[in-house]
Amino acid sequence: MTATMMLTKTNELSRMRLLAGRVLTGLSAAFLIFDGGMKVLKSPFVVEATVQLGYPESTIIGIGIVLLGCTLLYLIPRTSIFGALLLTAYMGGAVATHVRAQQPVFNIVFSVVFACLVWGGIWLREPRLAELLPLKRNA
Repeated sequence: MTATMMLTKTNELSRMRLLAGRVLTGLSAAFLIFDGGMKVLKSPFVVEATVQLGYPESTIIGIGIVLLGCTLLYLIPRTSIFGALLLTAYMGGAVATHVRAQQPVFNIVFSVVFACLVWGGIWLREPRLAELLPLKRNA
């Protein structure tokens, strides 16, 4: 294999990886923006679910603003890792809430899987993070 062919293949993989990261980031951010927006607008469904989880109705808008702020930080390239850290903390709170409320396992696992999607998207599109956390070691 010539050096040119290897470079072309590497560039293709880098572009595919960046595209996959952007897709994961976009999908997860779209869901988080929708969720935060529904909280800020105090949708009746959200109010009912939040109260069932044991939170007073007066906290819903604040929770939505925090979620939207963390998501915004996640979407800005310069602050994306900080945003991902904050979103992980937010998801940890969701896990704790669902465990405390004795919700079904799906509700608990969903938050964990979602946090993994957030980190997967940033890991795919941020080379410095991929170097820091490699999935395989170079020989």
